[in-house]
Amino acid sequence: MDSREGNAAADAVPLPFRTAVDALRAARLRPEIEIDPTRAPKRLAPHAYALEAAVVEGDEDLADGRLVLLHDPAGHDAWQGTFRLVTLVRAELEPEMAADPLLPEVCWSWLTGALQGRGLSYGEPSGTVTRASSHYFGGLGTRQPASQIEIRASWTPREGMGGVPDTAAHLAAWCDLLCQVAGLPPAGPADASVVSLPQRRGPQTH
Repeated sequence: MDSREGNAAADAVPLPFRTAVDALRAARLRPEIEIDPTRAPKRLAPHAYALEAAVVEGDEDLADGRLVLLHDPAGHDAWQGTFRLVTLVRAELEPEMAADPLLPEVCWSWLTGALQGRGLSYGEPSGTVTRASSHYFGGLGTRQPASQIEIRASWTPREGMGGVPDTAAHLAAWCDLLCQVAGLPPAGPADASVVSLPQRRGPQTH
């Protein structure tokens, strides 16, 4: 591709989307978060950008997830806007936490609470919270049963100046959710009303 083709490709990407992506790339996050760009889905919107992240302590991944920024300059009826954020967050659970009947409601409240905690305006939230248990047999029978929580969600970030949402703040809120699911304490002053998942005890066998 020569420079003219490269410039044409860049010009084809709307300025609001480029600005929103640049903000994601420049965001400063907690040191426990390891984050990298990843391949974005092509069929959900005309423009998309994706990140994958993990909460890491030592050699152990405590939680991981994916965040996708979608943009349709023409707007989208279901989104009620031109941008949409889509996420997947996963973490392993301690058995006593997995048995809590209120766990799905609590995990969903962590997502909305993370957004509200950053003072973010958003709309049309939707998603699922799934918990799964694995029991091992035969050659894997020595492994302990394992449980996992999975949060899939999407929401519309409200647009600000120039029709661009504050994607850096939404990314920070998403990382707050990741850390909470991983069992880490809040980065700021502790809030007694915020409950995190307890950290897993010792390395897990995969």
